[in-house]
Amino acid sequence: MQPRLIIFDFDGTLMDSQPLILEAMRAAFSHCGYPQPSDQAIRNVIGLSLHAAMAALLPQTDSKEQHRLAAAYKAAYRDLRENQNRRETLFPEARQTIEMLNAMPDAVLAIATGKSRRGLYGALEREGLRSYFVTLQTADDAPSKPHPAMLHQAMRETGIGPNRTVMIGDATFDMIMANRAGVPAIGVAWGYQRPERLRAAGAWEIAADFTDLCRRIERLRPMVQLAKEA
Repeated sequence: MQPRLIIFDFDGTLMDSQPLILEAMRAAFSHCGYPQPSDQAIRNVIGLSLHAAMAALLPQTDSKEQHRLAAAYKAAYRDLRENQNRRETLFPEARQTIEMLNAMPDAVLAIATGKSRRGLYGALEREGLRSYFVTLQTADDAPSKPHPAMLHQAMRETGIGPNRTVMIGDATFDMIMANRAGVPAIGVAWGYQRPERLRAAGAWEIAADFTDLCRRIERLRPMVQLAKEA
């Protein structure tokens, strides 16, 4: 039985980090003397690496200022988690889905995220999920999405090619990244960007919930094989 590589985005796909991200971003902009961006503007950059997100939100600023904003965001996020005891929460059924997929003999699980390595490892350890993922690709390991490097690295580390890989995410960056890597993409309807945006960005499928996601992962097997043979 040939292995399949199932790669998840993290924030907005497995973990609901939106409240902390919104609050930390607003605090960072206020601290640095800028008007707070709208919640929707922030949602639209969730999934990018932090520096790329700041560049998208404030394109008129230079790299030095974007790094200052990124540092202020990290400090605000850390304060919310540590001093105010705020936590991200897994989406309902995310844990059960990961456990179910991990139990399949041909499934190899991975993550590709714009989150930092420290942030991702901390969240996975806290939730007891670190051991389920064979490879973890973060903003510290590769260029920001939608560059395909994270997927290339995950496939190289596992030895599984694009014809047996699928990317699952909630952002247009995930869909574009997958397309650039030659990997089919499944968008999720419960994340931070609208399904129609994901379709326009190249999603093969849109999953309504985690149960539907598992069905679509299975349905994708013959579709991918046909695409390979065409």
